[in-house]
Amino acid sequence: MSRPGRTRPAESAFTQTVDTMPDTQLPALTVSALNREVRQLLERSFDRVWVSGEISNFSAPSSGHWYFTLKDDKAQVRCAMFRGANLRVRTRPRNGDQVSVLAKVSLYEGRGEFQLVVERLTLGGEGVLQARYEALKAKLAAEGLFDPTRKRPLPAAIRHVGVVTSPTGAAIHDILTVIRRRWPLLRVTLIPAAVQGEAAAGQIVAAIEQANRLTDCDVLIVGRGGGSLEDLWPFNEEGVARALVASRIPVISAVGHEVDVTISDLVADERAPTPTAAAERVTPDRMEILQRLQGWEHRLERALRTRLQASAQKLDELDLRMHRALAGHLQHSRTRTAHLTQRLQAQHPKRRLALARERLDVLTRRLFAQPEILLRQRQHRLEQLSARLHHASPQMLVIHHARHCQALEQRLHAAAREHLHTARTRFAGILGRFNSTNPLAILERGYAVVETLPDRQVVKHADQVQPGDQVRARLGRGHLICTVNESVFDEEVRPGRGDGLGPGLLPG
Repeated sequence: MSRPGRTRPAESAFTQTVDTMPDTQLPALTVSALNREVRQLLERSFDRVWVSGEISNFSAPSSGHWYFTLKDDKAQVRCAMFRGANLRVRTRPRNGDQVSVLAKVSLYEGRGEFQLVVERLTLGGEGVLQARYEALKAKLAAEGLFDPTRKRPLPAAIRHVGVVTSPTGAAIHDILTVIRRRWPLLRVTLIPAAVQGEAAAGQIVAAIEQANRLTDCDVLIVGRGGGSLEDLWPFNEEGVARALVASRIPVISAVGHEVDVTISDLVADERAPTPTAAAERVTPDRMEILQRLQGWEHRLERALRTRLQASAQKLDELDLRMHRALAGHLQHSRTRTAHLTQRLQAQHPKRRLALARERLDVLTRRLFAQPEILLRQRQHRLEQLSARLHHASPQMLVIHHARHCQALEQRLHAAAREHLHTARTRFAGILGRFNSTNPLAILERGYAVVETLPDRQVVKHADQVQPGDQVRARLGRGHLICTVNESVFDEEVRPGRGDGLGPGLLPG
């Protein structure tokens, strides 16, 4: 049992009376007053203490309070744990359980019984673990590992999440269920690790390092489901805490239930009260996104409708301006057409013919007044004027220009055909010269190009190879790998002396 912290007992009115008055003059106290003085004396004299022992006589009435006896092999003490405090205990204790309690020393005045008012209760060795937890928490806090300014925000868009947990636990099932329901497009990678037992802390550290080394995760979820303090202890180990701090991937700690707070929760970039809450944190809500998209769709429809209305109005204005411009242009054209019509009528052959007839009438009248010679002259003049009038007719001009255009078109077609024929003839000549000088065409006629192996040098003289050498003969289609049996140098036929085969060419 932890030793209680001692304070100097406060002197009560009861002790003062005993010290200053004779025995015959002691005042008589009521039982309730005595018990109250004793309770106050006990509560002022003791700090909170940790007490370990075995539970017996456990009872939990409808009020929600717990009452039990805490005993060892030599003594026992009554305990009371009120409803507000026992709600934080995950597992209700039973008779025979070994527990550690953090309690205030007090006295139940109604029966004058010495008792402990329990504020915290842990099963088994949780008291020792709690002390280790508080010590490590103070150490890491002093190093600044809990500082919110050190922690990194989660990415705005999460496409790949890694999960460090047991592959058979309820945590991974809850996480996958939430992701499938909210955002099935999210990619999930499980990095398996034990989350309970002596080897769990090392496996968790190795899994975090593996996730940072081998995956491209945007966020890492590290956690497990609920349990006792011993069950959750791997997440209170210093190695796990420092691995979370060293992770280059932002980490969400999701250990136990909402009331469980581990060292991992305090050092992680973000804490989720449960694995389910962690899955909800890294996934968007499909319904929320759908509503947002529908809102954007309505806004887009309104914007398009407004834009279309503005465009329609502008189109109407442009149409009105165009009609006005066309009307003005048409009026101008009509005025100009009327003016040109008047000028054309003045120059029209009928008009000129009418003028000529008038002049003819004048001449005719004058002719009848002159001799016969003058009459013949006038008739000849009239014929000339009629011929000139006929040649000046617009219809004759049109016929003349049409014939001229037809002649030009015929000349153009003839020139094009002549040019095309010349180009084709020239192309055929160039193509023939090209085919005659193409080495591949020579190979198709039965010749071959011989190359040494393995350096692929073209054989131009017989003394370039020796018997036993391998050569490659390239044919018109494919090639042959040959072995030289004999190298004969022919003085009468040498490459470049009129054989016409070219370097390295042999008749097939």
